[in-house]
Amino acid sequence: MADVSIPTNETLLDGLQHAAFGYFLRSMNPANGLVVDTSRENSPVSIAVVGFALSAYAVAVERGWMTRADAVQRSLAALRFFKDSDQSGSPVATGYKGFYYHFLDLHTGTRVWRSELSMVDTALLIAGALCSAMYFTAQTADEIELRETVDALYHRIDWRWAQGGAATLRQGWKPECGYLHYGWDGYNEAIVLYVLALGSPTYALTGDCYNAWTATYQWENIYGYDFLYAGPLFVHQFAHAWIDFRGIQDRFMREKRSDYFENSRRATYVQREYAQRNPHEFAGYDENCWGLTACDGPTDELPDVSNEQRRLFGYAARGVPYGPDDGTLAGWAAIASLPFAPEIAFPAMRSMHARFPEMMRGQQYASSFNPTLASTEGREWVSAGHFGLDQGIVVMMIENYRTQLIWRLMRNCACIRTGLRRAGFRGGWL
Repeated sequence: MADVSIPTNETLLDGLQHAAFGYFLRSMNPANGLVVDTSRENSPVSIAVVGFALSAYAVAVERGWMTRADAVQRSLAALRFFKDSDQSGSPVATGYKGFYYHFLDLHTGTRVWRSELSMVDTALLIAGALCSAMYFTAQTADEIELRETVDALYHRIDWRWAQGGAATLRQGWKPECGYLHYGWDGYNEAIVLYVLALGSPTYALTGDCYNAWTATYQWENIYGYDFLYAGPLFVHQFAHAWIDFRGIQDRFMREKRSDYFENSRRATYVQREYAQRNPHEFAGYDENCWGLTACDGPTDELPDVSNEQRRLFGYAARGVPYGPDDGTLAGWAAIASLPFAPEIAFPAMRSMHARFPEMMRGQQYASSFNPTLASTEGREWVSAGHFGLDQGIVVMMIENYRTQLIWRLMRNCACIRTGLRRAGFRGGWL
């Protein structure tokens, strides 16, 4: 007879997903729909987090956590703001050429931190907006306006300008210095950026740009797994929050007899194997304690870790097996791998919850924890507050695992289908 005192996986997922969604309720400015990057004091808005919020509202309606009317109003507030925002590209604007600065002021919506006009973060915002339009399909005045506003936002993005004359898309642009000196090269989360750029009805890229990007890929064999390499786990998750890559292949993946979903599954196993091998002998690492990704982390400036001999990286994209790695793990990264490898994600979730309960606050994952940097009381170092990207990917990937809601919505999105086909994807649901 089962022990009823031990919660089922489904019960755990209910609690984790609902708690993660709570971030967006607490962290949104109702006047403009913008959502802060982190729960820390004076945090700016992250445009990517707004994209996750727009998708999470659909999940919340399905789960009964908020009314449809409330979700529509929250979504419309953000979409109206971006539609009417200053697109002059000045140092104090909100955006330019349909793109938006990475970080914005919560109240005015203008650029902060001299941040870049971010191509990929704009793509994550627009992916969330398209998801919202695919969900809110009623013939009411508000939902019609929502869909029309999403169309307007997507149609005005000048993806060709974002190439800046290069073979691949640039990573960003600043009014002070123009395009950043590096592009989207090597496999990364930008696959959603390329799909949206190729699917545009107004400023679509050509397939040559996508092929130039895939030409920079790095295919490797690590621990016996053949896969398209990217070290941080979020790279193998973020685009998959919206796009169902199961069984569809571009030219690169056809040649490798794989697909991007299978690639993420292998990357998840590589993470577990790295933690088992634990080459740097960090505390806590084992087959059920892994998750190296982009996350917060301790720094050498912290007084409680001033005697630490190893280098500490602060907020960084940690990855395996080539690093960087300073013993910092993200518990949420294992949960976000549920759709790919539930057979190893669930044991990792349960083990980390049991061994390192301090990484959870009110059932919400901290950005990271570091068991090697234990305090005098024996507790591991834990990142302060919560990060919107972490909470958003938890909400979406748990839902894709449970019901495939986001994937089902986006499979019917015309521009996603067009972008995938122009990138050379064939087979499966396409």
